[in-house]
Amino acid sequence: MSSDTHRLSLLHQREIEARIVGPIIHAVRDELGEEKTLSLLRRVISDLARQSGTELAAQLGEATLAAFSGSLDRWREGGALEFEMLERTEERLSFNVTRCRYAEMYRALGLADLGSSLSCQRDFSLVEGFNPAIRLSRTQTLMEGAPFCNFRFVAASEPDASHAPHEGDSPTVPSPDQVP
Repeated sequence: MSSDTHRLSLLHQREIEARIVGPIIHAVRDELGEEKTLSLLRRVISDLARQSGTELAAQLGEATLAAFSGSLDRWREGGALEFEMLERTEERLSFNVTRCRYAEMYRALGLADLGSSLSCQRDFSLVEGFNPAIRLSRTQTLMEGAPFCNFRFVAASEPDASHAPHEGDSPTVPSPDQVP
């Protein structure tokens, strides 16, 4: 019997997680305040997502954008996401998510205030863990009320190009201690 036989869809897994951690997060927020709680939540979720990205690359046996693109069906299982593919090459992957049942689920559970922190923000860390030379740009999400989520991935052609600014990035401003 395959281990996939009893595997939960990601949507179902996130629902189980949300039903457990949602009330805990709200209780912690009541004690610590919103800013500290969301900062802690985002840090933990980012670390978990980065680890998941590393594990995904190991499972796929490669960490290319093409391999990542081939794994998108896992996120779509059970109709969890509907998207319009715009571009799919070795160097670029672009699509718009037009329906997100993750966002719908968080709203139905009364956790719309946490949906972005629990799900949307993990995408960036997942990609970073998968391959730091792949850049993700997304400027809007359905969870935040936009008409679609705009995912744009670019594979850097040179190792240090992963840190180069891309179209739509904010300029990097040095911190005061970095200024001569």
